Amino acid sequence: MTQYNSILEAFVKLGRFLGDYVETKQSGRELTSAWSTELDRLVSQAKHHNGWFTEENLLFALHGWSEQLTQDTLEAWLSGYQISDLRPMRVAIIMAGNIPLVGFHDFLAALMTGNAILAKLSSNDAQLLPFLTRYLIHQEPLFEQKIQFTDTKLENFDAVIATGSTNTSRYFEHYFGKYPNIIRRNRNSVAVLTGKESQAQLTALGEDIFRYYGLGCRSVSKIFVPEGYDFNRLFEAIYTYRNVIDSAKYANNYDYNKAVYLMSEFKILDNGFLILKEDENYASPIASLFYETYSAIESIKQRLFNDSDKLQCVVSEGVLSSEVAFGATQSPNLSDYADGVDTVEFLLKTSQI
Repeated sequence: MTQYNSILEAFVKLGRFLGDYVETKQSGRELTSAWSTELDRLVSQAKHHNGWFTEENLLFALHGWSEQLTQDTLEAWLSGYQISDLRPMRVAIIMAGNIPLVGFHDFLAALMTGNAILAKLSSNDAQLLPFLTRYLIHQEPLFEQKIQFTDTKLENFDAVIATGSTNTSRYFEHYFGKYPNIIRRNRNSVAVLTGKESQAQLTALGEDIFRYYGLGCRSVSKIFVPEGYDFNRLFEAIYTYRNVIDSAKYANNYDYNKAVYLMSEFKILDNGFLILKEDENYASPIASLFYETYSAIESIKQRLFNDSDKLQCVVSEGVLSSEVAFGATQSPNLSDYADGVDTVEFLLKTSQI
């Protein structure tokens, strides 16, 4: 068996394990293996370490990866690339910690292309990936020589993938600019509504807004609506997400931002768990959703084209060729690359330099 096949098989086994774990948890059955018991302990540890990482969101992330780590899905993803006979590299990966396992795609891409990894985890998301690494090593010992975690200065690497804020990207560019790199900055996601959306679509939009409490770059933080739009339809459709306010951290942000808006005499719309504010910016605070009105859809298309470097996803139906369906932003496919930069292609080209 080639090294590629060995790596592929180990990830497929990981996918099955994650799927079984999530299914067992959601069914209320007892966990029976030492591996699943340890993962359960770390899920509990992660949610206590980071108040935004609820068990529901942690299981959602694990389930999403279980669906992607199948043999058919992995082979289909990589079928369009030539990944044999490449020079192995050591890839430094600096991971964000805004949502659970947000750096796993870079981790997967680097290993599936035959490279070794030097990873620096965010302190906000440091529990799960080391465990998944131990599981991979248990399935395929060659991973032990390919994966290293560090919390010190990154040294001895060939390429860099770094994800952070717009501010940290300046630091990344200063220190890693001489290496082949992918440096990611802040991006936001938006939705374009025409007023013709079904209630089911608007309810699905709630998933794009509230999943991970809106902390992901794929979370919708702003909507564009036609002039005269009836916001009651949106509020009625997303009422099913009202329990989001039960989170103390979310509720504190809701109360704080509402107070700031009211004291500043901003005009807002409020349904008790989400604040809508008219604003030209894309990045809205937690528990807030910005909106803008438009008179012509073509002007919005041009606006989104001009600001494409600020956007991760655009949710709509029949507006853009690259649009994302309602409710689908938090369930990306393996080929939905962050910032539209093909990570696999970057790794393959860099290995040939």
